[in-house]
Amino acid sequence: METLATLLAAHRAGARTPRETVRETYRRIAAHADPALFITLRPEADLLAEAASLEAAGDTTLALYGIPIAVKDNIDVAGLPTTAACPAFAYLPAADATAVARLKAAGALIVGKTNLDQFATGLVGTRSPYGIPRNAFKADLVPGGSSSGSASAVSAGLVPAALGTDTAGSGRVPAMLQNIVGVKPSLGLVPNTGLVPACRSLDCISVFARTVDDAMAVLDVMAGPDPADAFSRPLPLGRLAALAGAPRLGILPPDQREFFGDADAASAYAAALARFRGLGAELVEFDYTPFAECARLLYEGPWVAERWIVAEALLTSDPEAVHPVTRAITLPGGTASAADAFRAMYRLRELRAKAAPILAGLDALLLPTAPTAYTLAQVLAEPILLNSRNGTYTNFVNLMDLCGAAVPNVIAASGVPYGITLLAPAGRDAEIASLARAFVLAGDLPLGASGEKAPPAPDLPPPGETGRLDLCVFGAHLSGMGLNGEVLELGGRLVAPVTTAPLYRMALLAGGVPRPGVVRVTSGGAALAGEVWSLPYEGIGRLLARIPAPLGLGRVTLDDGREVLGFLAEAAGTEGCPDITAYGGFRAFAASRVAKSA
Repeated sequence: METLATLLAAHRAGARTPRETVRETYRRIAAHADPALFITLRPEADLLAEAASLEAAGDTTLALYGIPIAVKDNIDVAGLPTTAACPAFAYLPAADATAVARLKAAGALIVGKTNLDQFATGLVGTRSPYGIPRNAFKADLVPGGSSSGSASAVSAGLVPAALGTDTAGSGRVPAMLQNIVGVKPSLGLVPNTGLVPACRSLDCISVFARTVDDAMAVLDVMAGPDPADAFSRPLPLGRLAALAGAPRLGILPPDQREFFGDADAASAYAAALARFRGLGAELVEFDYTPFAECARLLYEGPWVAERWIVAEALLTSDPEAVHPVTRAITLPGGTASAADAFRAMYRLRELRAKAAPILAGLDALLLPTAPTAYTLAQVLAEPILLNSRNGTYTNFVNLMDLCGAAVPNVIAASGVPYGITLLAPAGRDAEIASLARAFVLAGDLPLGASGEKAPPAPDLPPPGETGRLDLCVFGAHLSGMGLNGEVLELGGRLVAPVTTAPLYRMALLAGGVPRPGVVRVTSGGAALAGEVWSLPYEGIGRLLARIPAPLGLGRVTLDDGREVLGFLAEAAGTEGCPDITAYGGFRAFAASRVAKSA
């Protein structure tokens, strides 16, 4: 089965075109024949046209060049209805969610919108009027929710990656139940602009993929604050690194392990502990009590009021339009008082204070992703109780401001998949993903429902020695321009097109190859177009040695608030040079010169 990495490599090498990938994607969707998986599937002709445009542009360095991706239907995709699995709520967004826009800019092709537990309320995947997506790995199990369709699409091999969301475990529980990877980012790392919230203060857009590397490649494209999202924040993402030293992992003491009578789940957790011991990890028992109480706050406390806010208009005007289970869970949120909210906030702060010293002494928590796996028949018979049990080890995570990665662990003799989740405080996403990656590579499970093993994973540098640095360029080193070959020759790969904050002026420097000089100014600045490239440290040094004065390296502020290293000019070196700021970037300026000479 293809991974995102192998598919991207085939596209870049010319062994396969994006249009061929689109045709294969739609062939697989048709063969899978699950009408409940997508709520909206885009016409194949539309994706073929987008793929043809990508091929014509010829920029194979795009981070997700020609990669098909599915999007959970509470995330906006321009021109496609956003339903949140509630037909009476549906609307047609004029713009993409920020995360989706970043995926498209990186060359991704959005296949369609996937089914979910209505208003992202549920961990089972059975609460949608559009039907129940089939668990691609084991059909008698629930698919997991609320990101049911996205998980099924990845496990079935229809797309190499898909977006979910995660408030209480919706990006992790489906990953376990379908034998795939679910990365739950730090809150605010990926902007929620264009997301229909479940609990706005606790939501995050998550990623499903078949490998940790693939999930992190998608996350890398989406990460970064957005001024339009008051909950986004500048957080480091970092890079995957090889496991080094002896990570200190917090594990559940035997008397706090709850599997609801599932002996296979208990054995699976013990097997995960043994595998990490074999990797050299130090396993330390910790008191799960404050985390368990925090988990109960999410649905037993006033945070349900946030879910009420989203569906308030329907719940008050047409409650029958809301799924009966979703309605039963959400309605109490309309009666929560401000006093209830403050009491819960006080208790949350107390629980965080109890958890802080535990987390400070560990590299990560190592937990079962879910305590057991339920069948469709079981959940339909007891929809609220069993759903609640699925959140035993997930509901506290966003309340505690943690990031996490859920990965496959073992497949029991019964055919049921079990997984583990690694968790750490916000801002340590790459560290957690690196631990999860090492764990997966030490196992021998198939990719999703394919039965096929993963291709060999690339070697990674040790922690703290990623060996690469991001660099912002503005001139002839831009993709497709005259000196871009130098960047490629030095091992560069395009991260993303970017725009600076409105703090800069651009001048056309004198002599030689036409090149711009970008200067930061205290007033009269403008936003300028550029690109961020990732280069090896050695390549940065060699490129800098080729750059003549007055250019040098400095910190460039982007429009999303991030700062990156980039080429800036000394102000004195631009004196008397033509000002070309009005073009908004060097590419537009160069195009205007070509047009004038034609």
